[in-house]
Amino acid sequence: MRLCRMETLPNGIAALVAESQAEGFRFIDRLVADWESGRNRFAHPGESLIAAFAGETLCGICGLNRDPYRPEPGIARLRHLYVTATARGAGIGAAIVRAHLDHARAHFTLVRLRATPKAAPLYEHLGFIPIEDETATHILHL
Repeated sequence: MRLCRMETLPNGIAALVAESQAEGFRFIDRLVADWESGRNRFAHPGESLIAAFAGETLCGICGLNRDPYRPEPGIARLRHLYVTATARGAGIGAAIVRAHLDHARAHFTLVRLRATPKAAPLYEHLGFIPIEDETATHILHL
């Protein structure tokens, strides 16, 4: 597996959209729509988009933004983590999140996210703390 910081949408994103839609997730659609409209290209200082590849096949993606729900400086939001079903359980999601956190430490002091109950254990294993908030389920102080 190889991780790449992306400046364009990666080859294979359409397959990720299709698979995520089949599972009932719409957030990869939003990632692509926001990218194509220019609304979110993970291009502000400290932001990034990381893709994971197995050979040439895209098997995961995740972004890091300034948190749009908390405009204070130093607060980031981890967004749109998705790993293909065939690649799950191999540590790809954790590797992507760790790469984002390593990058975020130079720019942010807090990372927030919203996780589904199924995804929450991954984030908690990586040190995120559950919170009760309208816009986030977990935080991590850097």
